[in-house]
Amino acid sequence: MIFTYQVLVHTPLWIWTLFAYLVWQGIKAMQPRRTPIWRALIVPAVFIVWGVSRIGFGHQDGTWPLIAWIAAALALLPLGVLTPRPFDVDHTTGEIIRPGSAFALVRNLVVFSLQYTVGVISAIDAGDRAVAFIAGRAISGATAGYFLGSTVALLIAYRSKRAADV
Repeated sequence: MIFTYQVLVHTPLWIWTLFAYLVWQGIKAMQPRRTPIWRALIVPAVFIVWGVSRIGFGHQDGTWPLIAWIAAALALLPLGVLTPRPFDVDHTTGEIIRPGSAFALVRNLVVFSLQYTVGVISAIDAGDRAVAFIAGRAISGATAGYFLGSTVALLIAYRSKRAADV
């Protein structure tokens, strides 16, 4: 109980703000909605940046964490591309029209939980730190790869649907 309390107390405020935002976005996604394309790219951008930020180019931790990051990113990139969420486009405003779904809330919570766990493991001195470090990089790479793929799929589908209007 004390360990959990210490982890929660020492979590930076921006993490809780991000968590609240992701939950809010997930709950909003449960209802049909209209949104501009740039707003639909915010959550993927957050997760891509969060995933890329853990690469750690300046660290002397060997090549395995980087290899794990790249392999996981390449493995999940196609999943993001091949599993686009359905949407229509309002041809007069250019807004995306999405049906309600719990997918975004579940996805946001799972990815946040994995990234948060990686952050906690990185912050404490785990017994087998090397394995935790490599697993953390793999989770970060998978996150970045998946969201990069889903962003590419969204932008391609959006462009195609907008072109159909012309």
